[in-house]
This record gives sequence, C-alpha cells and structure tokens, in this order.
Amino acid sequence: MKLILLALYAAIVASQTHSGTQPLAKPLALFDGKTFQGWAGDTIKTWRIRDGALVGGSLTETVPHNDFLCTTRSYGNFVMRLKFKLTGTGFVNAGVQFRSQRLKDPAYEMIGYQADLGRGYWASLYDESRRNVTLARADSALVVKILKPNAWNDYEIRCENRRIRLRLNGRQTVDYTEPDVTLPQSGLIGLQIHGGGKAEVSYKDITLEELP
Repeated sequence: MKLILLALYAAIVASQTHSGTQPLAKPLALFDGKTFQGWAGDTIKTWRIRDGALVGGSLTETVPHNDFLCTTRSYGNFVMRLKFKLTGTGFVNAGVQFRSQRLKDPAYEMIGYQADLGRGYWASLYDESRRNVTLARADSALVVKILKPNAWNDYEIRCENRRIRLRLNGRQTVDYTEPDVTLPQSGLIGLQIHGGGKAEVSYKDITLEELP
C-alpha cells in the first residue's frame, strides 16, 4: 500500500510539472499583529495598532487628506488576503494599494492600482493618482448581498502578470487585464484611509503568497 501511495504522489507531482501548475509559495505574514515592522508611514498621528489590527483615521476628527501605510518592499505577482473593517460618517472610504509607489508631491499620496473600499466603490479596482478612474466596477447588487457593513470582511487581491482579480468575502468582483503594457506591474502595497470624513479603517490577518 505504501508503495502505491508513493507512486500516486509521484504521478501527481509529475502531472503538475508537465501542465505548468506550481504550488503557491508559503504565505508571508505582512503584519505581525504587534509592531510596524515591514511598514512605513505616519505612525504618530494617522496609524496605530489596536487589538492585532492596523488602524488608520479618526471617528472624532475629519481626516484631512488621504494617507497610506506602506510596505518597505515591492511585490509583483501574488495573492494577498486580509480582513478589513470600515466605519465612520461623511465620506467614508479606504483601499488597498498595490503595484504602487509613493508620490513626492504630496508625499502622503500614492500612485498605482487600488482595491477600493467605500460606498459606491466596494471591491472595485481604481487607478489612484494616475488615470484617476475606476478601471473595473463591482456589481452593486452582488456587493449588497455579500458585504458586512461596519464589520470584518475578507478581501483577496490576485495579481498574475497583467491580470488582476478581486474577491470580497469569497465572491469575485473584478477580473481585469491591464491593456497598457507600459505600466509597471510591481511595486509597494499600501493601506489607505481616505480624507474628507470622520472615518476609521482597520486591517488585520494580512498574508501574501508570491506567484512565479
């Protein structure tokens, strides 16, 4: 029996290799739940750590402008998973930047793709500070069914070459292929709190699996 099982395993491995299918790399924990190690940003006024989550913004004061907490290294092809919770009043919006870079003027802004969060933008793909348009919009009827307002939600961002897919609470909301071959397909990951409202966003359980 043992020999049969070993042979079966070898056949499966050979099949995966022949078809070009490769197992994902071991997930990386981008946030240790306790420190800002691996992240950079305004950790004095805007960002803090609370109950194992990265928290940005304020529920008592209007957030003056967009702000991002960014990874200290870049990523290209990957599957990123995290949980988020967004609450507040006024213009309540946030998002996850990826394949992005910080701007120099203003230094608090970023340029690149964003997996958007907020009313009218939930689980859509936005191009921040570049084309400034929603590249792919999620089905609003689907969002109403799957979104958990003011509670923890699951978000998945999958980047494979020029193809980008987003999933909210296990349901795909975006499948977009970038037509502009000149745009960079690697860069920093950034967690955003949008300015203009009394809003607070929390992110936790942030993992990333790099793809070939």
